[in-house]
Amino acid sequence: MTVLDVRDLSKGFTMHHLGTQMGAFSDISFSLKEGEFLLLKGRNGAGKSTLLRTLYRSYLAGGGEILFHSNHGVIDLARAADVDVTHLRRTEIGFVTQFLTARPRVSAEALVAEPLRLAGRTADEARREARHWLDAFGVKQELWAAYPTTFSGGEQQKVNLARALILPQRLLLLDEPTASLDVQARAALVNRLAELKAHGTAMIGVFHHPGDVASLIDREIDLTPDAAPEEDRKDVAI
Repeated sequence: MTVLDVRDLSKGFTMHHLGTQMGAFSDISFSLKEGEFLLLKGRNGAGKSTLLRTLYRSYLAGGGEILFHSNHGVIDLARAADVDVTHLRRTEIGFVTQFLTARPRVSAEALVAEPLRLAGRTADEARREARHWLDAFGVKQELWAAYPTTFSGGEQQKVNLARALILPQRLLLLDEPTASLDVQARAALVNRLAELKAHGTAMIGVFHHPGDVASLIDREIDLTPDAAPEEDRKDVAI
């Protein structure tokens, strides 16, 4: 079943201090099905992260359509109301970055458990699941009740992953999630992504070291200008 149809998508930025327009990408089209993993690649500045943020609606598209096949019907994320986008982010669309936006005086386990609480799980159930994933990603038990604002960058990233991946989503966007991770956390990430893929989650990812997830990749798109069109993973060497 199709999860996402992207049609002729483009994005640019206005450089007000220069009085010019800068294009990020243009005429991007692809479809994504349940359980598929699409890798975005290209040189620095090709627009990989910008494309992910446009799909997530952190950026408004300059043109084209982002047709998301939600559990409630098809919605164009390029034009959807903010309230609808916010609801989909809570229930069906996840975004994983290398940075954690931690709130002051909120513990690691409470932060990780929050998506489950919002989904209707009991406090005890959400806390148990949160502790499981904190442990899986290698966060020391003595830090579970501590505030992530005091953690190192690597430890914050582990909390970020546990929170972002605790609840299976219909669509998952991954922007360099392996940055700052140690070997154990990277292995836990790959294992969790494999579980989500088997569960039917569709994924689009940017990875500095795509070999980390080579076994999961189905297709690739190279955003470098004049690059070859979308290709099947089996025909591409990373």
